[in-house]
Amino acid sequence: MTRSTENQIDIAATVMSLAAEATELAARVNGLRQELVNLNERMRAISNTLHRLPPVQQP
Repeated sequence: MTRSTENQIDIAATVMSLAAEATELAARVNGLRQELVNLNERMRAISNTLHRLPPVQQP
């Protein structure tokens, strides 16, 4: 194998590795976005519940 062929193989392997990593990162970002959506929904529900509570009487 020539040096040029070895370089092409190395480049192809690097591209494939980076593409796989990018796919994993994209999946992780999507998972984190969904977690943020879930957290926002929980915060909204808690806030709504707190607003429905009667006011606290000060002594």
